[in-house]
Amino acid sequence: MADFFQNGIITTLQNVTKRPIEDIEAEISQFIDKRKIALLLPALYSEFERPAMYTIIEELKKAHFIDTVVLSLDQANEEQFLHVKKIMSELPQNVKIVWNHGKKIQALYSKLIQQGFPLNIPGKGRVVWMALGYILADNRFYAIALHDCDIVNYKRDIVARLVFPIIHRGLNYEFSKGYYARVSDKIYGRVMRLFYTPLVRALKKLIGYDNKFLDYLDSFRYALSGEFAIIRELAKGIRFSPDWGLEVSLLSEIYQNTSINRICQVEVLETYEHKHSPLNKNEPNKGLLRMATDIAKTLFRILSQEGILLSDAFFKSLVSTYFQQARIAIESFNAFALINGVAFDRHSEIAAVEAFTQAINNAKTDFLENPIGIRLISPWVRVDSALPEFADELLEAVEEDNK
Repeated sequence: MADFFQNGIITTLQNVTKRPIEDIEAEISQFIDKRKIALLLPALYSEFERPAMYTIIEELKKAHFIDTVVLSLDQANEEQFLHVKKIMSELPQNVKIVWNHGKKIQALYSKLIQQGFPLNIPGKGRVVWMALGYILADNRFYAIALHDCDIVNYKRDIVARLVFPIIHRGLNYEFSKGYYARVSDKIYGRVMRLFYTPLVRALKKLIGYDNKFLDYLDSFRYALSGEFAIIRELAKGIRFSPDWGLEVSLLSEIYQNTSINRICQVEVLETYEHKHSPLNKNEPNKGLLRMATDIAKTLFRILSQEGILLSDAFFKSLVSTYFQQARIAIESFNAFALINGVAFDRHSEIAAVEAFTQAINNAKTDFLENPIGIRLISPWVRVDSALPEFADELLEAVEEDNK
């Protein structure tokens, strides 16, 4: 895609030359002696029952610029853990598995919960947080990259392009966010296209276009992507959401902890294909509807913390404004589909928007009952302060499991 346009308030690093991955890796390799890279992979055991995980492993065998791969494994018994450990041992990098359901890690969760840390809600946020703590406990690492494990068309380019702007000594970025097009025979990415962006733009219309945080959120081409890279020092101070609001809460934490000028987004793949979640308006606690509800609640909580008054009257206006913004989005994507010759079902798009309107109402109800919402998981600097010995205990537990 021949596109160098810089819109929004964060730097966008497009892929316009199709530079060979070998060239990018060679340039990264100039810096990795003193700026070592860890790759964090959050995964359910079920990921190892699908082809995508094995494509990822084959690609990572060639990613020699990565020093260590840390797999944060969830929902796995001992037999499954041992099976995964054998599979991951094929990688040439240092490989460590954080076995979240193992006795040692479970004991550490219990210890933290007893100390008042909000870790009683299982999910992606918790397993990412625990594996991040393991990586931060090792002072060798300068940068941490993360991506999901359900990417069907995975290329190691994802990691290389993510870490490039924060590893390269000629640049000064502390956080990079991955983006891509969710298009194949049809347009995917409904939560991003039909919910997140119209909702953010509706909030801008109601709150005011001078709100820098909403401008920031609207600047990301794929704010809900699971791919990012972050420097060690910034990662130590970041809180995590345990629910589907993880990506939005992370962007908020980054916004509060570093400068806009040190944040960028990187085109990591031209197109992106992964497993698709269902959208059923009759099942508000499952699939995309649950995801949308959690995202909305996270947005409302962040805005209220910024001093924005979110009343019942505000939410009534928000629903109608969102619906109008979503209709505008549908027209835009209809035109996009027609000129590109890809399938577009206007009826299903409208039905999705109607379901997402329900998600806003559900989020509103939850927010008005409990504006603080689910507590974010504390940053690792707080754990280090409260429990100075915990990092060593975590290192020991992971090492014991990986013997």
